[in-house]
Amino acid sequence: MEAIKQIVRTPKNHEIRIKIPDHVPENDPVEIIIFFRKKPEDYDKKIDELRSAMKDELFLSDLREIAEDFENIDFEEW
Repeated sequence: MEAIKQIVRTPKNHEIRIKIPDHVPENDPVEIIIFFRKKPEDYDKKIDELRSAMKDELFLSDLREIAEDFENIDFEEW
């Protein structure tokens, strides 16, 4: 058994053509499997929350505080 992997983006027409290698005999059975990630149902909600975090003063102050905590460590050599 031989496996060939290709990663492609879903085209607008949702059709993908598959080129079978020349060494595969005609009428030989081949197995084709399509894997895709399902978009979570609340994906848009999560994106909106991330966008609002950029304006959230409490989040931004926590972020500044963490950056200050690590400020000295950032300049140390490992």
